[in-house]
Amino acid sequence: MIDLERNALNYLIIGIVVLIVSFSISFYILKKVGKNPRNILPVNFAQKIRIPLLIFLAALICKIALISDIFRFEATKEVVGHLSTVCIILTIAWILILIFKVFKARMLRKYDIEGTNNLKARKVYTQYMILENIIIFIIVILAIGIALMSFESIRSVGVSLLTSAGIAGIIIGLAAQKAIGTLLAGIQIALTQPIRVDDVVIVEGEWGWIEEINLTYVVVRIWDKRRLIVPTTYFIENTFQNWTRTSADILGTVFIYTDYGIPFEAVRNELSRLLKETDLWDGNVNVMQVTNATEKTIELRMLVSAKDSPTAWDLRVYLREKLVDFIQKNYPEFLPKTRVSLEKQSEN
Repeated sequence: MIDLERNALNYLIIGIVVLIVSFSISFYILKKVGKNPRNILPVNFAQKIRIPLLIFLAALICKIALISDIFRFEATKEVVGHLSTVCIILTIAWILILIFKVFKARMLRKYDIEGTNNLKARKVYTQYMILENIIIFIIVILAIGIALMSFESIRSVGVSLLTSAGIAGIIIGLAAQKAIGTLLAGIQIALTQPIRVDDVVIVEGEWGWIEEINLTYVVVRIWDKRRLIVPTTYFIENTFQNWTRTSADILGTVFIYTDYGIPFEAVRNELSRLLKETDLWDGNVNVMQVTNATEKTIELRMLVSAKDSPTAWDLRVYLREKLVDFIQKNYPEFLPKTRVSLEKQSEN
């Protein structure tokens, strides 16, 4: 008995030493690889992978110990065997997820989503975000399934359930129909891309940007910093506005109401002068038209263009203020007014 205890202690010490040495060597190699800018691994990859790597090496050493028949008790063999198997499966899944995240970060590094002309970047970001969610979901489900199937008792229960799960499968399928439809909608958005990350949209009367696209829901960042959470099926089944579907540039309108006597050319020249003095205008569209006339006022519509919707909003506000100020200072007599005619009745 004393010899067995000494042997077990020796094996334990040897295992710990082997674990420390193997982990140190692996960690050192990963850090060295990460420091080389030509390699695909980032600098902090070694830090991210250190925990799953340590668990994987410890489980691998336990497997080698089982094969070498170091453990003398059957109960110990069974516990260590199942635990090491589960740890190896889950850590492999963990490492695969980390590797895919590194691959995604490396691919997205080529695209600048903060740039002005970022249509292609937004396409790629949207595809990779949804693809990441799908791959992680599949890896996690497979890892849990394989880990559970490693237990003989659970495997037999699973087989018996599968053989008699016809009606139950139909019921579960009907109950999960909406959830499955939401998942399929997320995949459809990734393929057809009716929306992309950073698209400007109007959803449920709210104006904002697409901030996140997940498998089951989309986060819309409203202009006042609120967040609108929308199911992915909404963008497949409902009509919505996408202001940056093909490009980010957009037209904006400014309406001014004046009296009939306003000189049109003076207002048109002032509009052109204001546009040339501001960086908000992209230099493409500059139109002033009389679009309506009522018994009280006439409607002047200024149609201008900007590089994106936030800039177009600022440009419209700027023009509205400056044009009203121009009319107040130069043509105050032509501001909107109400006419009242007083007639003197003749005395009988």
